[in-house]
Amino acid sequence: MKIFLIIFFSFALVITGLSAWFYMETENIEQYGYDVLEKHGDIEIRSYKPALFSTYTMQGNSYEASSSNGFRTLAGYIFGGNEKQEKIAMTSPVMMEMGESTTMSFMVPSGRSLESLPKPNNSEIQFIEKPSVIMAAIRFGGWASDEKIEKYKQKLVDQLTKLGIVHTGKFAYLGYNPPFQFLNRRNEVVVELVGWK
Repeated sequence: MKIFLIIFFSFALVITGLSAWFYMETENIEQYGYDVLEKHGDIEIRSYKPALFSTYTMQGNSYEASSSNGFRTLAGYIFGGNEKQEKIAMTSPVMMEMGESTTMSFMVPSGRSLESLPKPNNSEIQFIEKPSVIMAAIRFGGWASDEKIEKYKQKLVDQLTKLGIVHTGKFAYLGYNPPFQFLNRRNEVVVELVGWK
């Protein structure tokens, strides 16, 4: 019994240490910049800065069905799957816009322009420049799933409705952590606002 407890607590210590390390590494990755304009309970109204994104669009609107394929495709590009075999820094969060189809996006690191990026080996990877935009966001922890995303999307809608804040109805999921990070996971559902002052 004593050996079992020693092994269990050693394993728990290793997992906790690795999770803390992954958390610190994630915090050091460049993130999609925004300023918080207002807070209303669980939601934030944010002003996002202009940014350039690499994107990949897939059929279907399921997080669980699309996330691995989208991540693998875009990660392949930034890890050298391009005409120059150039590695490009990872950024955070990974964005998934889910409607009739699903588009996954990685923000291009600041300091890089469309002209300076190498051509992807996969011709289905595109680049989109997004202007400054006002969005409402709600956060949740743990691992994301279609059910969790839908739950927090509805909570976001309900709170915006109570506040009389109009939105576009085009929602996105933001994931900030690698899948092997166990603790302090950060996920968000966001939606662009209409006619925000």
